[in-house]
Amino acid sequence: MNREVTLPLIVDDRGTLQVAASDVSKLLRTVGGRWLRLVEGGEESLDEDTVAALTIELAKLADRIDVACIAHSSGQSS
Repeated sequence: MNREVTLPLIVDDRGTLQVAASDVSKLLRTVGGRWLRLVEGGEESLDEDTVAALTIELAKLADRIDVACIAHSSGQSS
């Protein structure tokens, strides 16, 4: 099943960005990396294949956020 995820930018009433997209993409990559380290450390409650699949999806989402930001900052629409 393939579902699109839309993450609106969080802005205040003046249009000021409240959460930097780079922070969100960094968080996604960090979570995936920590899961992988837990599996590599022998955490038995985590399924290795599931962690690998979720980590890949988090990285893909982080990549999409980064690409969207690059396109936005260069004046292109995605």
